[in-house]
Amino acid sequence: MIAPPAVRSASSACHPCAPRVIGIVAALAAFALPTLASASGHPVAGDVPPAWMIVFFAVMLLGIAIIPLTKLEHLWHSNLNKLLFGVALAIYPMVWLLALHDHSHIVIDTMHEYISFIILLGTLFYISGGIYLGGDLRCTPASNTTFLAFGTLVASVIGTTGASMLLIRPVLRANVERKYKVHIVIFFIFLVSNVGGSLLPIGDPPLFLGYLQGVPFLWTLGLWPQMAVMAGTLLALFFVIDSRAYGREGPEAKRRDETNASPLKIEGKINLLWLAGVVLCVALIRTEHGLFVREVAMIGCALGSRFTSQAEIRERNAFSWFPILEVAALFIGIFLTMIPALMILKSSGGSLGVDTPAKFFWASGILSSFLDNAPTYLVFFNTAQGMVTSGQLGGDLVAAVGVPQHILEAIACGSVFMGANSYIGNGPNFMVKAIAEEARLEMPSFFGYMRWSVMFLIPCFIAVTFLFF
Repeated sequence: MIAPPAVRSASSACHPCAPRVIGIVAALAAFALPTLASASGHPVAGDVPPAWMIVFFAVMLLGIAIIPLTKLEHLWHSNLNKLLFGVALAIYPMVWLLALHDHSHIVIDTMHEYISFIILLGTLFYISGGIYLGGDLRCTPASNTTFLAFGTLVASVIGTTGASMLLIRPVLRANVERKYKVHIVIFFIFLVSNVGGSLLPIGDPPLFLGYLQGVPFLWTLGLWPQMAVMAGTLLALFFVIDSRAYGREGPEAKRRDETNASPLKIEGKINLLWLAGVVLCVALIRTEHGLFVREVAMIGCALGSRFTSQAEIRERNAFSWFPILEVAALFIGIFLTMIPALMILKSSGGSLGVDTPAKFFWASGILSSFLDNAPTYLVFFNTAQGMVTSGQLGGDLVAAVGVPQHILEAIACGSVFMGANSYIGNGPNFMVKAIAEEARLEMPSFFGYMRWSVMFLIPCFIAVTFLFF
């Protein structure tokens, strides 16, 4: 059972057992250091981590999936404990990378990406919290499907994070009378938080990284056929599922929904300007303009929102920092423990047998389901470039990047679409889950969510494979 906000607040303090648990993990890492040190001797540049170091990343993922289902579930309510868990697991990889090998630049780059990632999500999260979509839409299948379709289209313009944070609360409010509504949030994550970000580089972080690598800004518009198949199929499936769920609702719920229904109205419109400012920061300010210049500009937009918005709007949105702090606490462990996995993948990418569009689609997609989809995109992007140089790949190259058109389409679609396969595949997924839980909606567990994604997303991916790759 999900704890209500008041209980979560009370439990946010570090549990007395937490330091003991973290200490055990840290001690195990420290115990193994002499063995590793004697084997390495001194820093060596260019070494690839041994394959077994992926275990820390695997434990990080398993912890996210399993701990909430165990007797330690009460510890998991605390964001501090989540942070300590991830940092403890990162100790061994960090010592290997920093003390025993000359890979400090990789860690610095990763932390830069992490900070940029959190600032982008945080500013969009805060600014969208200042926009209140008043009124109460009908919770009928037609209304819900139309709203999800609108969110899917908007996501490419203001990003999956901005669209998710702007629209999830109105969706929850519109369906507050309903008993059967978990599927609505799940399909919201599928469509608004992932598939909808396919058409512009500002839509989803992997596409933005491709833009920074030289992919033309409007090239992603060419992905509309793949997005149309995915979105159209998922919206049709949602309408059928929601119609069946709506039929199970009692007459009292439907009567209250009809009585409370009112047109949507927007309050805090000034924040639409600040959201556009964040989008422009992402699109126009490149990292070579200076370290964190883009991030400082985005924080400036958030401050602008703070001083031009009415505080009561965020109060009516039940705004809380808990969801973004949860993402920040979890993803620092994910970013750090996944470094060895990405290094291994990058070093052996050309020998993995990934040499067709279908293989690139599924390889980049499956890894994006559990690794952050932005660095996964870059790994396969660089792998494809290297394979072109070595003569392993050919075809019509995308201008300025040296990657075949059909291969780049497969990498882009795999990274964006399959970020929906798990809660950690894309940043907005976890944020939407956290907001739904704060609204007292009991969301599926990590593996429970994946049952939905396997059941409904995998068949869509198979169809996209046969139609396009």
